[in-house]
Amino acid sequence: MQIVETTNEGLKRAYTVTIPATEISARIEGEVKRIAPTMKMPGFRPGKVPANLVKKMHGPALHQEALQTSIKEAMDKLVADNALRPAMQPDVSLGEGYEEGKDAELSVSLEVLPKIEAPAIDGLKLEKLTVPVADEAVDEQVQKFAEQQKSYEAAEGRAAEDGDQVICDFVGKLNGEEFEGGKAEQQAIVIGSGRLIPGFEEQLIGAKAGEERTITVTFPEDYPAANLKGQDATFDITVHEVKVPAETKIDDEFAKQLGLEGLDQLKGLLRGQLESETEGLTRTQMKRQLLDQLAAGHDFAVPPTMVEAEFEQIWQQLQQEAAREEDPEAAIAEIEAEKEDYRKIAERRVRLGLLLSEIGQSNGVEVSAQEMQMLLQQAAQQYRPEDRQRFVEYVRQDPMAAAQLRAPLYEDKVVDFLIEKADVTEREVTREELQAAIEADADETTSDAKPKKAAAKKAKKADATDEAEADAEPKKAPAKKKAAEPAAAEAETEADAEAKPAAKKAPAKKKAEAADEGDAAEAEAKPAKKTPAKKAATTED
Repeated sequence: MQIVETTNEGLKRAYTVTIPATEISARIEGEVKRIAPTMKMPGFRPGKVPANLVKKMHGPALHQEALQTSIKEAMDKLVADNALRPAMQPDVSLGEGYEEGKDAELSVSLEVLPKIEAPAIDGLKLEKLTVPVADEAVDEQVQKFAEQQKSYEAAEGRAAEDGDQVICDFVGKLNGEEFEGGKAEQQAIVIGSGRLIPGFEEQLIGAKAGEERTITVTFPEDYPAANLKGQDATFDITVHEVKVPAETKIDDEFAKQLGLEGLDQLKGLLRGQLESETEGLTRTQMKRQLLDQLAAGHDFAVPPTMVEAEFEQIWQQLQQEAAREEDPEAAIAEIEAEKEDYRKIAERRVRLGLLLSEIGQSNGVEVSAQEMQMLLQQAAQQYRPEDRQRFVEYVRQDPMAAAQLRAPLYEDKVVDFLIEKADVTEREVTREELQAAIEADADETTSDAKPKKAAAKKAKKADATDEAEADAEPKKAPAKKKAAEPAAAEAETEADAEAKPAAKKAPAKKKAEAADEGDAAEAEAKPAKKTPAKKAATTED
């Protein structure tokens, strides 16, 4: 095998690798000898099939397998002999005109990781901003939680008012004809909830049990169902019952209805949620400080392919968020104008990732086999059941894929290691002050690049290894210990949690802003469930 270096510029390397035809042929012959004794063919005793017939039957497949094995071994030798640390999977191409019996000439190009001297970790100074959870904050969360558990009680002879719940049947018609998904029975609608298209709920005001009425509504121009966009439709409504909000008394009995022991336990669980949220924000704030210090003290060349891959991830996220804005074209134009700023962010992320990796290796930080197995199993759950084992085997056989899977956890462990080694001073602040400090750090990180849209802010605030810190208000009963967790704790918090016909989602912009607060990737409310009969008339978006 002959290896010739053709390019050595910065982090770029290129080689010509020649694999002799004799080496490939020898590998084929060896495989023929291995499988011939196991082959069966009419007219020959088992194991006595001639080698030339084995080649005739399986020659192309054997040649392809031998070629691929030879190329893999050649790449392993290339990397080992030249002490290369590939930044990404090398680009390998087989010369044109190659055919069996000829030498295989490979063109190999790749980028290598830069040589980085692990920095001294002494002298790191960090300020830890902590938010004590006051009793008032817990009481406020209890109150909000109770409001989300709102129940309704019958009101004899009452005309429906704003805030009341109306139980009714309805049939939607377009030009006098019923349309698919516009019909429901015993539907619970809360007037003023904003779950239905504009004008629907308001026209239920004044309705009484036993009354029948017909209302007219106009579907929004951006309604998902094409046949309903901008159309005027009527709904024939039969009111069965009008209910009024029942007073929710916050006491031990209220907590017991949730499967808890009492009010103190509910408060304790909500306090734990608040503490977990603020601890997550505190860690984000400390990580930002740490990464800023590391970034300020190191400036080295990074592989362009890694930067481009990181940039593509950022760009896809931005485009997805922009597409959900009220004015997608304007949002996309805005991020396009700041494209180079995002590329600089990608470069910073890559540089910090490499730096953290070097620090971790120099200080013995490791991801254990057990931790890696957990990562692998979690990642496999994203695939269909029949594909999960193939994914696991692929990651186990591909070092590059395994490294990509391991990287986020490894970087987090390095960050935790550095925080433990740092000189940390603590200062109590309010939650608002803590969030303001995080945003200020993000703005400094991205220099002059300050997108106005929430989607853009979200990406810019993310550092090399920022994790999503959930900051959503609790919408479900707090989790108890698993052994005693009540079914009610996982139920929807409103009696009418099921999606309503002509219901609408929160505007995309509001969702993005909610997710942006504290970098909460999962702050969006879960979409309400639908039944097949309601499909066409649900969810204005």
